[in-house]
Amino acid sequence: MKLMLAALAAISLASAAQAAPKAEGAWTRPAAQGQTGAGFMTLKNPDAKADALVAVETPVARMVQIHQSSMSGGMASMKQVNRVDVPAGGSVTFAPGGYHLMFMGLTRPMKVGDAAPATLIFASGAKVKVSFVAATAAPAPSHAHP
Repeated sequence: MKLMLAALAAISLASAAQAAPKAEGAWTRPAAQGQTGAGFMTLKNPDAKADALVAVETPVARMVQIHQSSMSGGMASMKQVNRVDVPAGGSVTFAPGGYHLMFMGLTRPMKVGDAAPATLIFASGAKVKVSFVAATAAPAPSHAHP
């Protein structure tokens, strides 16, 4: 009986576990040491529950902030946001003119081809490792099939 209860508890825990979001197409613009870089990507949430990006850590910047750019009345503006919701089974794109990461106080220059490792931290507690590759434009979408 104890074995059956332990097995049921393990199944309950496994089914309650949330699938971690994924980051695809992560890239950053080239920037000089000490300057601010910008990070872009697409976040995908395969889980049946919504999640949210709440923080980003990287050794290549003193601080990372999440920002959102927008246009209103012909004027561009940018504001810092505390979180970006990623809907259940959905995605959010970080791109020039929209959501983006600000890598503030770069600890080294980011030249084309360089990679900036980062950890994306989600409200669910998930931590996703990603590498932002320096490029002058977004990488072409991958057409790979699992």
